[in-house]
Amino acid sequence: MNILFVAAEMSPLVKVGGLADVVGSLPKALNKLGHDVRVMLPQYGVIDVSRYQLSAIADGLKVNLSEVVEPVSLSMAKIDSELKVYLLGDDRLFAAREVYGGNELERFLFFDKAVIEGLSHLSWYPDIVQCHDWHTGLIPMWLRKAGWKGAILFTIHNLAYQGFFDNHFMATYRLCQYWQNGLDSMPELPLNFMSQGIVWADMVTTVSEHYAREIVTSEYGVGLEHLLCARRDRLVGIVNGIDYEEYNPSTDRFLATKYNSVRLDGRLTNKLALQEKVGLPEDVNTPIIGMVSRLDDQKGLDIVINSLSCLFERTNAQMVILGKGREHYHQLLRRCAKKYPYRLAVSYEFNDALAHLIYAGCDIFLMPSRFEPCGLGQLIAMRYGAVPVVRYTGGLADTVEDLSADLSKGSGFVFKKYDVSEMLEAIQRAASAYQDKCAWQKIMQRIMSLDFSWQSSALKYESVYQRVLELKGYVSG
Repeated sequence: MNILFVAAEMSPLVKVGGLADVVGSLPKALNKLGHDVRVMLPQYGVIDVSRYQLSAIADGLKVNLSEVVEPVSLSMAKIDSELKVYLLGDDRLFAAREVYGGNELERFLFFDKAVIEGLSHLSWYPDIVQCHDWHTGLIPMWLRKAGWKGAILFTIHNLAYQGFFDNHFMATYRLCQYWQNGLDSMPELPLNFMSQGIVWADMVTTVSEHYAREIVTSEYGVGLEHLLCARRDRLVGIVNGIDYEEYNPSTDRFLATKYNSVRLDGRLTNKLALQEKVGLPEDVNTPIIGMVSRLDDQKGLDIVINSLSCLFERTNAQMVILGKGREHYHQLLRRCAKKYPYRLAVSYEFNDALAHLIYAGCDIFLMPSRFEPCGLGQLIAMRYGAVPVVRYTGGLADTVEDLSADLSKGSGFVFKKYDVSEMLEAIQRAASAYQDKCAWQKIMQRIMSLDFSWQSSALKYESVYQRVLELKGYVSG
């Protein structure tokens, strides 16, 4: 099958969050199954095109944006022998170095239109176009209006972000003539990109099975639960994987010492290196709780901050937090780090090297998310032997099994209710289990042997692709 992924970001070209990891890794896994998967994304100013072999396909393509015609360039970058990437360039809209923010609604509307134009200039014809998240939500609508015969998938990575706009935006960009307000016997849809992606696609996927069940409810549906319920027969959850070449403790260049599940002594060296790096007292017997996270409400920062005084009273644990996000949480964490200088270290940045060291050096990895479509942090943590403490939601529920009382079964410590007391109880269980070094080592070895590579997920996507092509009666080529 020929499959085109369309997305706002992709590792290694441009990365803001987990979307980039998925779009950078899943196509490679599918290509290994014998498919031809390629990616199309905007040519942002932040992309260092000199690092890649770039070849021009077309220049001066015309895209109508309201009453203005924007010229667009179409190029192909060869990331490696496994993956080809199409870049759509525009000096006005994508020259900025920031991927999101600013006039992002206009930029992604333009990108979605440019994708339709770019497809007509390719010598390669995809059987399936897979659109990722709200930034690509108008593409299914315009493909259908253009008479596209192939299949269209729309993948929800995080339903909380939908690309909302108002009636003025709708009128300015003349969306009324295409807009679908909903399906039979359901409330009118909100004005956003996400709703149209769900309505017009042949199949809707999301990034874990549990999240697919959650988003049809009022608690997690974010205003689109009625639409998702109506499309339930075309809604599939497939848990994300991680790149086992990038996240491999036996080859990781960011670690102080490389190690594997057979030779775990290297984790102690990395633990000491982490404590030294972030300025905490160096002690291999003190459990370290790690977090690598966007600092916002979704990720549970409120209950983490409210738990710190009790956490440090009830355990001897240290905590290391890496991430950036809402200034409100930056300020609160600065105060906490000042209050507990020997127990808490916080780094307010995206730092890949430090993130890898946290995965390799912490003993416990905390993800107390309010909601979590999939989550990659817990998968990476287990790959490195850090035992996760997670809330039972979304992909965390699919990937972390609560440890039994005797610690012989399971892969982490799971709590259900979103509150401080339940999270603290789970952390205390983990801190207590950590004291049993023999049992803890067996847990580390067990979770490091779990397979969260893209191979299994790629096979599930392959099955979905075959199903959607059959439903359409589409014949490849």
